Amino acid sequence: MRGTEHLIRTNGVELCAETFGDPADVPLLLIHGAGHSMQAWDEEFVLRLVAGGRHVIRYDSRDAGRSTGYPAGKPPYDLRALVADAAGLLDGFRLPSAEIVGMSQGAAVAQLLALDHPDRVAALALASSTPGGPGHDQSDLPPISEALLAVFAEEAAEPDWDDRAAVVEYLVEGERPFAARSRPFDTDAVRAQAERLVDHARDIAAQVTNPYLLDAGEPWRDRLGAITAPTLVLHGTEDPLFPLEHGRALAAEIPGARFLAMEQTGHEVFPRAVWDEVVPALLANGR
Repeated sequence: MRGTEHLIRTNGVELCAETFGDPADVPLLLIHGAGHSMQAWDEEFVLRLVAGGRHVIRYDSRDAGRSTGYPAGKPPYDLRALVADAAGLLDGFRLPSAEIVGMSQGAAVAQLLALDHPDRVAALALASSTPGGPGHDQSDLPPISEALLAVFAEEAAEPDWDDRAAVVEYLVEGERPFAARSRPFDTDAVRAQAERLVDHARDIAAQVTNPYLLDAGEPWRDRLGAITAPTLVLHGTEDPLFPLEHGRALAAEIPGARFLAMEQTGHEVFPRAVWDEVVPALLANGR
């Protein structure tokens, strides 16, 4: 099954999206993390959701893939703009609501979507996230791992952005510190993903730079109790960026939320090894 590409104009920008499955099925919107694009969602993973009766929409956020972008280092928007874009995308597809699945920064967007546009969220799944926004004070929760802090301190030199092979390897090595250490790093799968990201991007330098510069705005952790959508929180047991307690705390603050610990998983888009557990959990969410 091949996806159908769409260009949706909303909030003064153009968002590239791809749909899979029968439009008559339950809509499910995938929101990727910072530095990624819709290509981070493996097509086989998407098709498993389709087989479960979902009309899946994956899309490129601003500065990602083929959506509207800006010069690297100068994003003229904030996190709330990405929330408005997600709502606008649903408008573009004439969908009153959808099941929402967000990963990392995409999960922060999904939290705010559920808070500020509750009627648009039929069910909510938050992966590799923290209660509230990235960069907000979470002093009651464990900090970033020492190993990852050491990686951040080194700051790998940027590649020649016109050298595809160099950029692919840069992305592969950038993912390595975030992966679980108890499972061998799947270099082939990560390289295949990196190749998709590079080939799909209009400006890969902006894609891997601008999302990390966004202002998250006012903290919203104290608002999480107002989320009414059926919620599933998924979190890797070896997440070095947001240790497992972040996921547990997020689930504890959303009424009725279910929590799924993904074993041998770091801060990474659902590894193939957990699909057999994750896909049924996503399909059951909200039922």
